[in-house]
Amino acid sequence: MSLARPAPVPKTAAAPKPAQKTSKSKQGTRTRLPADRSAARHRVDLLEAMLRIRHFEERCVELYSAAKIRGFVHLYIGEEAVAVGVNEALTSDDAVVSTYREHGHALARGIPAEAVMAEMYGRTTGCSGGRGGSMHLFDASRRFYGGSAIVAGGLPLAAGLALADRMRGQKRVTCCFFGDGAFAEGEFHETANLAALWNLPLLLACENNLYAMGTALSREHAQTDLAMRAASYGMPAWAVDGMDVEAVEQAARRAAEGIRAGTGPHFLELRTYRFRAHSMYDPDRYRDKAEIEQWKARDPINQLMDRMRETAELGDKELARIEHQLVEELERAIDAAEQAPEEPVENLLRHVTSASTGVVS
Repeated sequence: MSLARPAPVPKTAAAPKPAQKTSKSKQGTRTRLPADRSAARHRVDLLEAMLRIRHFEERCVELYSAAKIRGFVHLYIGEEAVAVGVNEALTSDDAVVSTYREHGHALARGIPAEAVMAEMYGRTTGCSGGRGGSMHLFDASRRFYGGSAIVAGGLPLAAGLALADRMRGQKRVTCCFFGDGAFAEGEFHETANLAALWNLPLLLACENNLYAMGTALSREHAQTDLAMRAASYGMPAWAVDGMDVEAVEQAARRAAEGIRAGTGPHFLELRTYRFRAHSMYDPDRYRDKAEIEQWKARDPINQLMDRMRETAELGDKELARIEHQLVEELERAIDAAEQAPEEPVENLLRHVTSASTGVVS
């Protein structure tokens, strides 16, 4: 059953109202107790991780427009709190399976920006050797088992990884990211059923950004309460404000702890929003401009920065330092990608078939 019944999603795709600011009162600015230093440092790390994704994505827009990045590109701008918050609850031993909107997941997992950018360029130094591109980032050393160009395609793979861990008696979590569009696919329902039936250590992280490509959630599903639907499979499930990185982290930690305790799969409906179109090819004519602006007012990065400024945890100098560091990191990644070699034509059939006749371990 659901751990906490989420509020009903309205049939329209309107954004929820922004939370009212509480930093001011009729008597003026509220005085607060000094912030805990370790908690403050953690919030700086969360902010830095989200800014890294935002800067990366914004540069991808420029590079794509300059025809330096080719193929399909699906941007993560606006959803940074989900990738960062969930990954904070995972360990290096856990596994992550992603979607085609995966740059944020990969960076939050710790794959270097240089390796991700080189993959965007299709260069051999990319995390997938230049063969995957934007939709197929992969890094087995970090147990990041790639994105998938197929909607819901990663769910059965995640179930298999979780089953392997359960059969080996390993206390590891497999986290699978997917969008609300996956609810229209059989893979989600088959995976949810088997995960609950077999008590798999699986974290189902649904990024509900209200649109499956260009189709609004309310136009595709009669019941838009996704957490309630997931709970019908007999797993703990609840909705989370996906625009609040601390709320996401708290929920993900709660779910991961439950999974490690042996209570089986957990489901999180992370209510978020992408500020850009579905992909770089998408003219984005299916969303009302006012709706987009309403959600931008709840930008997860700005929300955290405002919270940190209220508690004197973030000053202009610290923010400038972080921004400068990230810009330099990204420019180094771009320079390295542009200088990296492309795979020679002679390697066209490499990895297509295996020359090994031994048992695969």
